[in-house]
Formats: sequence, C-alpha cells, structure tokens
Amino acid sequence: MLSAGRAAGQALASGVLYLHGFNSGSASPKARLMQAACQQLEDGPWPCEAPQLPHRPQAAYRLAEQWLGRLGHRPLVVGSSMGGFLATCLAERHDLEAVVINPAVRPARLVEEWMGEGFVNEYTGERFTVDAVHRDELAVLTPETITPARYLLLLGTRDETLDCHDAFAAYAGCRTILHPGGDHGFSALADYLPAILAHGGRYLPPGRLTPIGLDGT
Repeated sequence: MLSAGRAAGQALASGVLYLHGFNSGSASPKARLMQAACQQLEDGPWPCEAPQLPHRPQAAYRLAEQWLGRLGHRPLVVGSSMGGFLATCLAERHDLEAVVINPAVRPARLVEEWMGEGFVNEYTGERFTVDAVHRDELAVLTPETITPARYLLLLGTRDETLDCHDAFAAYAGCRTILHPGGDHGFSALADYLPAILAHGGRYLPPGRLTPIGLDGT
C-alpha cells in the first residue's frame, strides 16, 4: 500500500461529490458510508452529495456536472466503477482532484459485452437495455489523457468485474492504494476513508467509523 495525501499548496476541497457505479444508486452502501464519514470529520461536517445518476452516460455526466456548482468552487469528486470513469471526466474537464475506486477503463469497449442485455436498477426500479447509444456516448466522454497528480486510485486486486491491471496502467503515476484480495464492491472501503478524505484536505481519525458489509458499486 502506498501512502496517500495532498501535495503542498493544494487548496482545501469545498465538499465531496460521490458518483455511484453502473446500475447502482445514491442509496448504495458506499454512498451512505461516504456521507456518514463526511459528517464525522475531526474539524466538523463537510458537504457530501451523492446524486442518483441516469443510466445514459451523457445524461449522468451532465447531472454530475450540475452538482459541482452546488458544492462550492472546488469539490473533491469520488467515484466507484463507472462512477470512477465519470469522476475522471469531471476532473480532467474542470481541473479537480478525484478519488477513483476500481474505475472503469475504456468503458465503451466494456459495454460491448452487455449490448442488448436488460437491467433492473434495484434502487429505483428502472428497467433499461444497454444499446449502441451507451457505447457511443461513453466513447465521446472518454478523456484523451489522465493527469496523474489529480488522483488517488483505490484498487482491489481480486476485482471480479474489471481487470485491475487495466486501471493500474491507465492511472500510472497516480497516488495508489492496492487492497490485496479486494473485490469489485471494495468492501473494505471504511478502512480507507481517512486516505480518501485526506486527498481533499480533511481529517477523519482512523477507526472512527465501524466497517460494514458493502455490496453495491
């Protein structure tokens, strides 16, 4: 595990924008845990928003972009899986710091495997089918480059959904935490909340939150 922190001279983030993964929700375990952590910081609560994102990538990106302005001038963006991809899009386009947890890399290629597959969102009840629009919108959104200094990367080495080697290569040079044996849901998230919030300049005492089982992305 590599240490994580903010470089000298970086401004304190104005809050946290948490972006859930594909077919997940704003009430997912990781979203709730992130919001709880932001309420228990050593130096007082911190704004934390976790919007329910549409399944269409462009619509999800536009909604996330709208939430940036509600969290002040420079929020820390945290995203898991497909939310990690969207966090990267926001960070590169708006000059922000971000924490990405098992992020999707080249997701346009990933959704090719899901083409024509139907999904039901357990948080909203919405039903939808993945089609060429998902793939094409993801391709348009994908940043040409990634700026390593912006990111803290968290990877589970036993991710059963995404190949962690892809993200490790794509985010080469970023501050990185490898969780041995960690799954795609990153069920050990509670243990790494101090490092995540430190990336935004805030202090959460280790062990303040009790770890809980996490299944969503």
